Amino acid sequence: MARRFRGYLPVAIDVETGGFHCATDALLEIAAVLIDMDADGMLTRGATHTFHVKPFEGGRLDPVSLAVTGIDPHHPLRPALPERDALQRVFREIRHAVRAYSCRRAILVGHNAAFDLGFLNAAVARADVKRNPFHPFSCFDTATLAGAALGQTVLAKAARVAGLEWDASNAHSARYDAELSADIFCLVCNRLRESHVAADLQARALGWVSDAAETDDPAVGPPPSP
Repeated sequence: MARRFRGYLPVAIDVETGGFHCATDALLEIAAVLIDMDADGMLTRGATHTFHVKPFEGGRLDPVSLAVTGIDPHHPLRPALPERDALQRVFREIRHAVRAYSCRRAILVGHNAAFDLGFLNAAVARADVKRNPFHPFSCFDTATLAGAALGQTVLAKAARVAGLEWDASNAHSARYDAELSADIFCLVCNRLRESHVAADLQARALGWVSDAAETDDPAVGPPPSP
């Protein structure tokens, strides 16, 4: 896994929010789906970790966004956690996976990934979380991958042309969207496996590959501590 993605572990993330602006709008749900690799080098969807999140104090809740997601942030039976608690629980599982695959950092996989990464980074800063396992700005966007490989950029359409099931009643759930994004990411990467093998051989011939977990990216920094 570390050699496949230059020391990064791809993790699919989806967030449901109170609007489109990460600096002002509340984070309401977060789901993280781990990506696994089998003995043949094929990627598969791994474990899912998902949490409801309490809106931060002063966080904006756009009624239009809430109507789309169907989330009632103040429902008395909603098992929501404070942002810091939810992030720490998600990050703990991701750090375990990063170490298990001998990677240095996680890298976010998402459908229109910049949106999810923006909300994740804003919540990390707001909650003063010090041990964020993710690369701060790089990501894998499944909208781009699906557009190139499948000719579709909308998640529902990409899933259907890929032969995956699509359940509209579960759409805009962080768990469902993250799992489907993980499935599309694995499907596209697996179809490109022969291309990667050839490129990896060429990289080795050029002397670029020495340690699978090494990277020349200054934004990565040291591996996450236990």
